[in-house]
Amino acid sequence: MSTGTGQAAKRPWIVPVVIVAMAALLIALVVAMAQRPAPVATAEPSPAPTQASGQPDLTSVERRDPDDPLAAGPADAPVTLIVFSDYQCPFCAQWSHETLPAMMKHAEAGDLRIEWRDVNILGPESERAARASYAAALQGKFWEYHRALFKDGKKRAKSDLSEDALIALAGELGLDTGRFGTDLAADKTAQQIGENERLGLELGVPSTPVFLMGGQPIAGAQPKQVFTDAFEQALAKAR
Repeated sequence: MSTGTGQAAKRPWIVPVVIVAMAALLIALVVAMAQRPAPVATAEPSPAPTQASGQPDLTSVERRDPDDPLAAGPADAPVTLIVFSDYQCPFCAQWSHETLPAMMKHAEAGDLRIEWRDVNILGPESERAARASYAAALQGKFWEYHRALFKDGKKRAKSDLSEDALIALAGELGLDTGRFGTDLAADKTAQQIGENERLGLELGVPSTPVFLMGGQPIAGAQPKQVFTDAFEQALAKAR
């Protein structure tokens, strides 16, 4: 996996705070993941812990950077949703297809900030796809490219995550493929993707997807209603 510098490197205090904050959740997560069969694209997510009760507020890891190309919604929205994902994760694809559109409506209304962070725990294809999505983001097309990578709620085959395939996909979406290829291979892109990955690893994310809604963890591709309820609770608390 790649690593990066930047905001994650400037906040060493995050590690001990987050380890304490998420310990109970991660113990439950590890048990749940160990008991769950290997995921396939058509599988339903096994029940997993949703929000951990009594957890400290983890809003400190929100960036709220108005120039973040991997985000939607105003930087000063009352609630932030951080998504830790992987482009080879079928459960991430499922969540993006079933629940992300509902969350985007809240972002468009100005009530929610969505920050996307790929942790790339499933191999080099994941990291390459994350770099490609960032290259698309630099042309203002992150969400379009993201939806294409998770088309119809399914992850793409590894063969469709080669560099040539990712550049071809950019062309299909109307991006400048010359610029896209340059950005895909750029050190700056690798650094930013590494920083996002590092944040997830520092938080102890054992599998994907994992979320922070208003500073509170949610594990797994839970039903849409779980996220709707969590958002409404966080919004009421913020107000």
